[in-house]
Amino acid sequence: MLIFRGLNSTDKKPVALTIGNFDGVHLGHQALLKQLRMAAQLLGLPTAVLVFEPHPREFFTPQEAPARLTSMREKLEFFATLDIDRVYVCRFNSSFAQMSAVDFIHALSDKLAAKFVLIGDDFRFGNRRSGDFALMEKIGGQQGFKVKDMHSVSHSGVRISSTAVRAALVEGDLRAAQRYLGRPYSISGRVVHGDGLGKQLGFPTANIQLKHNRPPLTGIFVVRVQGDGLPSMQGVASLGVRPTVKQNGKPVLEVHLFDFSGEIYNKHLHVDFLHKLRDEVKYLDLQSLTQQIELDVCNAKQWFIQHD
Repeated sequence: MLIFRGLNSTDKKPVALTIGNFDGVHLGHQALLKQLRMAAQLLGLPTAVLVFEPHPREFFTPQEAPARLTSMREKLEFFATLDIDRVYVCRFNSSFAQMSAVDFIHALSDKLAAKFVLIGDDFRFGNRRSGDFALMEKIGGQQGFKVKDMHSVSHSGVRISSTAVRAALVEGDLRAAQRYLGRPYSISGRVVHGDGLGKQLGFPTANIQLKHNRPPLTGIFVVRVQGDGLPSMQGVASLGVRPTVKQNGKPVLEVHLFDFSGEIYNKHLHVDFLHKLRDEVKYLDLQSLTQQIELDVCNAKQWFIQHD
């Protein structure tokens, strides 16, 4: 998979293109990408995805923007598994935000050599979100590329969207999130050094570097971990601000792996969240915290016995 920065391509070969934020790469996104691959195959074109960084809402209203489901790296990894040929990562800044809808459509043709464009039925673009499907279809035809829209995907009457996934995660409903994603919700990152408290308490942890400024879920979870040539491992994870030991702490993802004592610093791990055990709690002292961790480990192991 080729990755390009901005609305530019050194390879001017025509492409079949789709556009969006693709946060979470959920089943709705996957259906869109599947349709893109089918159209590209019929037309004999490579598949291409145009994404924005940061998310437009993070640019305009950073304090009100929703929590990210996936980092850019995670998003690109998912695109690769879905057989996308190239990805254009467009920096969303003030100059791009001021681009008119008409200029944006021209850029798809002039800079990305789009010959087929597939968009969601609710996609809006251009300055003040003034562009819609009808405008892209009209000007796209003049520019020589075909435009097609795709309707939303639903599950049990719920429209699958990044918003629906976030809502499920906030509620701790990991089964619903998995239904919308087509896989367990996950966070991946590099193992970094922590403060060693877990080891001190008798439960050493792998501290996963978070790329999410504000994770979409918090609490104590049953997890499965894999990556960097390691076998699939079971564990229990804490994702939150650790109120017992920190005041005004930043979110931290700590994973205690069962029956593992190897060296994993700097390894890039993939953490699947399978079941929520409980919310974060502030305990009176470290002894109380240790007792709760022992119970969490026991409950997580019991969950695997019942579900594996």
